[in-house]
Amino acid sequence: MGDTMARMQIPTETSTWLLQAKEFLYEARRLKPGPERNDLRQTAKVLREIARLEAASEPAPGRDWRQRTGSGGQSAV
Repeated sequence: MGDTMARMQIPTETSTWLLQAKEFLYEARRLKPGPERNDLRQTAKVLREIARLEAASEPAPGRDWRQRTGSGGQSAV
């Protein structure tokens, strides 16, 4: 159980993509099996992938963008 807790991450905010995916899945569950339900489930899958890619592309919290650019020197601000 300790291993599971180590892998869990508590997001500070839920992605809009994930909220939309949740809504699509909720609607899909209300439908009988068929093409329309499959389309909603596939759409939710794509939205979750978009959310995953977006989260992976965001900078780590607390990191200054200037540290990644290697520009060195002082900020003009």
